[in-house]
Amino acid sequence: MKKELNELEFMSKKKLDKNISGNLLVALFTTLLLLGCGDNTFVPKPSGYNRIDLPAHEYVSLPDTFPYSFEYSKHAVLLRDSSKHAERYWINIYYPETDANVQITYKPIENKRERLEDFLGDAYKLTSKHQVKAFAIEEQVVLTPKGHTAVLEELSGEVPTQLQFFITDSTTHFIRAALYFKTATKNDSLKPIIDFVKTDIKHMISTFDWHNVAQEKYSNQLKIMRQQTK
Repeated sequence: MKKELNELEFMSKKKLDKNISGNLLVALFTTLLLLGCGDNTFVPKPSGYNRIDLPAHEYVSLPDTFPYSFEYSKHAVLLRDSSKHAERYWINIYYPETDANVQITYKPIENKRERLEDFLGDAYKLTSKHQVKAFAIEEQVVLTPKGHTAVLEELSGEVPTQLQFFITDSTTHFIRAALYFKTATKNDSLKPIIDFVKTDIKHMISTFDWHNVAQEKYSNQLKIMRQQTK
């Protein structure tokens, strides 16, 4: 009888030790799991933009060989539009450091109302075709210091052109400009550059003016002739 009691006590003690060992193993595993999860906890990084060092805004005047004039960025290069459908007085204001390009097209109205209506229709059509990808299109009517009226349109979203404007005197001149980038980079990453060029475009608009190239050449010729006759 005593032997049976001793064996029973031994078995109970063995079972108790096994339970204790099992509980300790579970506790240890849980602790390690928690520690492991703590080390690998995902913390989302705050959204932001790539650091881009941009220069101070400086401007130069457009040559006087165009029927329009304005000041453009000193950090940009003035290029002739070499595309197949380019016309006289079409130019590009190209930023080599950022691959930004302001494309400028000029059309003479020649006192023909139907031409003006066509140019206005084309300008709005070129903007509206981006409505599918644009989050928003904000339009502003700007009165320049020299009394000209410009229509400025800002587009948000993954669109190929983020800023456009046109200016016309309704009888003689019509000009349209659009900002493009020669890169596949998303617009979120380009935002600092877009804002930089946007400031330059607004300066272009504020310094914008028309002038009659043919009339100026004629006036200069008259001055030369008068000087020769003296």
